[in-house]
Amino acid sequence: MAMSMVRSAALRTALRGGSRSSAPPKRSFSSSAAHDDAHETAKWEKITYLGIASCTIFAFVVLSKPHPHYDEPPPYPYLHIRNKEFPWGPNGLFEKKHEHH
Repeated sequence: MAMSMVRSAALRTALRGGSRSSAPPKRSFSSSAAHDDAHETAKWEKITYLGIASCTIFAFVVLSKPHPHYDEPPPYPYLHIRNKEFPWGPNGLFEKKHEHH
């Protein structure tokens, strides 16, 4: 069987017009015809640095503006309704402990 495969491959090669190089033909893309890869890399490196600088400046300007400080909301009594004592005591687990005098 292996011999018949070799013979058929040789026959196909002979019918096609001889042996061709085993390397596939090089594809040419329209974008790579006139541009150099190093030039493109340098261009995008400059664009990246410009973008980093502009975003940093923009963030500094936005974050340096004064922002409004609101008054603390009044302590509404209905926000801390407790019908049952917690196992760890009368206060919440992560609240400040109030000492009643």
